[in-house]
Amino acid sequence: MVEPGAGSDLAAGVGGQRVLITAGAAGIGRAIAERLHAHGARIFVCDVDDEALAAFGRDLPDAGCIRADVADEGDVDRMVGAAGDNLGGLDALINNAGIAGPTGGVDAIDPAEWRRTIDVCLTGQFLCARRAVPMLRAAGGGSIVNMSSAAGRHGYAFRTPYSSAKFGVIGFTESLAKELGPDNIRVNAILPGIVEGARMTGVIRARAEEVGVSYDEMERQYLSKVSLRRMVGADDVAAMVAFLLSTAGANMSGQSLGVDGNVETL
Repeated sequence: MVEPGAGSDLAAGVGGQRVLITAGAAGIGRAIAERLHAHGARIFVCDVDDEALAAFGRDLPDAGCIRADVADEGDVDRMVGAAGDNLGGLDALINNAGIAGPTGGVDAIDPAEWRRTIDVCLTGQFLCARRAVPMLRAAGGGSIVNMSSAAGRHGYAFRTPYSSAKFGVIGFTESLAKELGPDNIRVNAILPGIVEGARMTGVIRARAEEVGVSYDEMERQYLSKVSLRRMVGADDVAAMVAFLLSTAGANMSGQSLGVDGNVETL
């Protein structure tokens, strides 16, 4: 738990926190885990990628990790229990897990793919929070950071399952912030934009194929809608998480914070 207070170090208060990060073995989750670990936090992650989990365990041997699918209620119960046992409690939950979902017109999307996208990107956050909140209360308070997206602020043609889920994350965040504030639990959402990496490459490629243009042209179109005309990195998102867990962010709650170079539209 972080207590409010002045300080020049934007990571002050992160050290010693017990943090659970979903999908924390690769990508944005891995960047969050590494940054918080470097600031002295104690880390436990889950993921569905066995290879990434093995690499994470080798690289951060003092951090805990487990295989778990956040859309599976039994997996979540087991994962949160293991995190509590490993860390001796919990001070922060980072609801990072998500999938890109299908690209296509609404009349072409398989309902099973719709359900899977909602289950991972939105219901998974609920399943994790419902088990983590009693542990945060027991710690005297804490922080939940939910990963939304610029697609949770703008409609996203041909990516309706993903955008719908990410809009839902913002509603979930604002509702929990009101509900849990009296327990000294802060709840915020981060809205990344175009994050460089394999996942974004796949999204751009799928959209390029959908409309019949080259990958380079589609990337240009994506970046033309960003005021800074560039992608952001996973480390940029990780830095915002560290801020929200720090003493500098101790009075931040119910906020949806864009880390996106100002995405103007999608």
